[in-house]
Amino acid sequence: MGIEETSDARSDSGVTGALAEYFGFEEHGTDLRTEVLAGLTTFLTMSYIVVVNPDILAQAIQLQNYSAAQTESMLAVVTLIAAAVATLIMAFYANRPFAQAPGLGLNAFFAFTVVLGMGIAWQVALAAVVVEGIIFIALTAIGAREYVIRLFPEPVKFAVGTGIGLFLAIIGLEAMGIITGEGGTIVALAPIGQSPVAVVSVVGLFLTFALYARGVPGSIILGILLTTGIGYGAEWAGLVAPNTLTPGAAATTYDITPLAGAFLEGLRDIEAFSFALVVFTFFFVDFFDTAGTLTGVSQIAGFLDENGHLPDIDRPLMADAVGTTVGGMLGTSTVTTYIESASGVEEGGRTGMTALTVGILFLVSLVFVPVAAAIPMYASHIALVVIGVVMLQNVVDIDWDDVTNVVPAGLTILVMPFAFSIAYGIAAGIVSYPIVKLAAGEREDVRPGHWMLAAAFVVYFFVRTSGVLQASV
Repeated sequence: MGIEETSDARSDSGVTGALAEYFGFEEHGTDLRTEVLAGLTTFLTMSYIVVVNPDILAQAIQLQNYSAAQTESMLAVVTLIAAAVATLIMAFYANRPFAQAPGLGLNAFFAFTVVLGMGIAWQVALAAVVVEGIIFIALTAIGAREYVIRLFPEPVKFAVGTGIGLFLAIIGLEAMGIITGEGGTIVALAPIGQSPVAVVSVVGLFLTFALYARGVPGSIILGILLTTGIGYGAEWAGLVAPNTLTPGAAATTYDITPLAGAFLEGLRDIEAFSFALVVFTFFFVDFFDTAGTLTGVSQIAGFLDENGHLPDIDRPLMADAVGTTVGGMLGTSTVTTYIESASGVEEGGRTGMTALTVGILFLVSLVFVPVAAAIPMYASHIALVVIGVVMLQNVVDIDWDDVTNVVPAGLTILVMPFAFSIAYGIAAGIVSYPIVKLAAGEREDVRPGHWMLAAAFVVYFFVRTSGVLQASV
C-alpha cells in the first residue's frame, strides 16, 4: 500500500509539474488549484449560454422532420462543442485565462435581424459567420487586428473595464429578477417581494458578497452553489411550485448532422450586397466586442503594459478567429471571448490552465446531462453582479482632471450598459476622442488612425441603425 501511494504521489507531482511548466504557473504567480478553481468559476458564470443560445437560435433555425425541442437540443450540443474547441485553442495556443462561446447579442442579431427580419435563410447567415471568421484569421495573421486595437485612445482603454462592469451588472440584475424595464421607466426595481426568483437571488447575492468580503477562497463558486441549493431546497420543501426556481429537464440529441456543414448550402445561395452587409455587421460587432473584452479582462488580471496594451494579443485574437470559423461550420452564431472570464480572473486565474478547465467542463457536459442545465440562470448571474461591482475599481486609472479624457472615457462607460453593447460603448469613446482633442487644441495627441477609426464607426452606426440592412433585401 505504501509503495502504491508513493507511486501515485510521484505521478500526481509529475502531471502537476508538467502543467506548471507548460502554462508558466511560477511566472504568473499562480498554482494548479487556483487555476482550476478559476476555471470552475468562469464556467459556472457563462454556463447560461448553453441554455440561452439554443433558445434564441431555434427561433430562426427550423429543421424539417425535427421538433423545436430536438432542434434546441442539437443547438445545445453544437454550442458546447464550439465553446470547448475555441476555449481549448485559447488555452494551448494563447495561454490566457479567457473562455469563449457563441456570443449574446450576436446570436440575437443572427436570429431576429438577419434571418427573421431580413428574410435571409439561416444557412446563408451561417455562411456569413464562417466568412467573417476567415477574414479575422487573415487579418490576425498579418497583425492588422492588433494594429487597430493599439489605436484605441488611452482613456477609452482604461474606461472599458468599468463599462464592462456596469454592463455585466445590468445583465446579472435583470436575470435575477431584481431590475426590470417595465412600469413606465427604462430601468426600475422589479417587484422583488412577489418573485421567488428575485428573493432567492437577493439572499444569494448578499451571501456571496459576504463571502467575498471575508476573503473566502472560491467565494463566487460557493455563492452560486449556495443560491442553487436554496432554490432546490425551496422547491423540495413545497414552498414554491415545481420548476419555479430550478430549470426543467431537457432531452439531449447528439446527432448534429442537420446543422454541421449547413453553411456550405448557404454559400451556394447568396445575394452579394445583402450578404456583404451581414458579414460587415457580424465582423464589426465581434471585432470590437472581442477587443473590449480582452482589454477589460486583461486590465483586471494585470496583463496590460504601461501603455495599456496586451502583449502578444495576436494569440488570443487568433483563438477567437478560429473559434468563430469553427462555430459557424458546426452550426452556431459567432463565437467570441466572454466578459464572464473576468469572474475566473478575479478568482486568481492567470494562465491557459483556467481556459483548459473551462474547455474540459464543456466537454464533460456533453457526456452527461449538461452541467449548466442544473444551475439556474439567476444563480449563475450572481457572479456577474459581484464582478461588475469589483470592476468599478478600474475607474481610478482614468485621468479625470483632463476633460479630453473625461468625455471619451465617460461616454465609453455610460453607453456600454445603456446601449447594451460593448462595441457601442467603445464606438462612442473612439468617435468623441479626436473631436474633443481637436477642440481643445491638442492636435498632437491625435493620429490619422484615430480619425479613420472614428469614420469607420460612423459608417457602422449608419449601416446598423438606418435600416439599410432591411432595405437591401
